[in-house]
Amino acid sequence: MSIQESSTERIISEEEFHKNPMLGVVVQPDSDLKNMLVEYVGTKFDKEDVTVHMIAEAIASEFPEFAWSYAEENYLRGYQQGLDDAYKTATDDTSEKIEE
Repeated sequence: MSIQESSTERIISEEEFHKNPMLGVVVQPDSDLKNMLVEYVGTKFDKEDVTVHMIAEAIASEFPEFAWSYAEENYLRGYQQGLDDAYKTATDDTSEKIEE
């Protein structure tokens, strides 16, 4: 059996890549804040089952300052993580060359 035959790699589309399965999770109102959010968003979207994505959309439209600051923080953390990874890779490559 060749390597290609034993591979179970699944090719996904760009659209699938950008979908976060956690956003489709139905929120269970198990605290006062969650209950308030689920009730508000359920009424706004006229839905019984409220998902994380629906709550994010409602917050983005009703409280854009919060959504913007949260997105900015995530962007900066991701950018910093990318730089850290790049520097680590560069350092690892250099140390391997020295050992050889």
